[in-house]
Amino acid sequence: MRPKFFLWIIMLSAVTVMISSSCQMARLESKLKPADQDWLSEVRYIITPEERKIFLELPEPERDKFKEEFWARRDPEPETEVNEFKEEYYRRKKQANQMFLGEGRPGWLTDRGRIYILFGPPTERHTFPMEAAGRCREVWYYGNFPVIFIDEHCSGNYILAAINLEHLQDLNLAQGYFQRSNIQEKSFFDYDLKPIRVQRAKDSLSILLQFSMKYEDIWFETRDDASLETQLDLTIEIKDSTGREIWSGGETFELAFKDEDELKKNRDMKYTRNIEINLPDSRFALPPAGKYFLYSTVKQRVGGKELKKVREIKL
Repeated sequence: MRPKFFLWIIMLSAVTVMISSSCQMARLESKLKPADQDWLSEVRYIITPEERKIFLELPEPERDKFKEEFWARRDPEPETEVNEFKEEYYRRKKQANQMFLGEGRPGWLTDRGRIYILFGPPTERHTFPMEAAGRCREVWYYGNFPVIFIDEHCSGNYILAAINLEHLQDLNLAQGYFQRSNIQEKSFFDYDLKPIRVQRAKDSLSILLQFSMKYEDIWFETRDDASLETQLDLTIEIKDSTGREIWSGGETFELAFKDEDELKKNRDMKYTRNIEINLPDSRFALPPAGKYFLYSTVKQRVGGKELKKVREIKL
């Protein structure tokens, strides 16, 4: 009984983490300015979960730059002035709005609109108004692959109906491919910086931050002896709601592997470091208890890419 009990505990913990992460992302999304909320909604079919998380955790001034890079990653011919992927996406979105009306929402947000945007016009489209069962049906063919939409009451509200689990999996895989198609390799990365311990005494404050980053997101340079090296530069600022700095600092992390094989063994693992902050110190006074903002930037020496984030913390 004990192994089963522990298995349930592990499963429950995993579900709890997933729910907590989802709630945190929802809270961050609710705080976006309207223009950023609209953009995130517009690209819902093609933005990857990793990109969405990064976008939500960015400081507001960095989000316009992210949007530019988002489309640039998908540009099939970056040497030309026109981004064909972006233009085609918005063209299909506009067409979906014109084609799929009458469902009480914009056409591009309907099931038919989603499939049209992701896969384009079907090679064949068959409509079956008012079948014997009292429902209406549409069947789209992409080659030999059928996509079926059912309107149970012939009211104009068509819902995607998976023929079987295999076809549903094919659709999910196809959407995942569309999300990642044309994304240039290693053009973006992610990291986490979060407080794992905050201890306040009458005249002191101790903060322990944990930095973590997947090894697969870290870019290395190969040396003449086949070893791999890189450097990550982390800068941190803690500010109050007025933007006043209450602490700032940074760390430089040197990483090295003896060869590619050693790196491959760690690909699925995370590089983790802890950063301890003790206040007051020679530069900063003890801040009062309350809500603050943790700003951070990571720059990779190899490739020169950097990412900025911000999150609320309680001290």
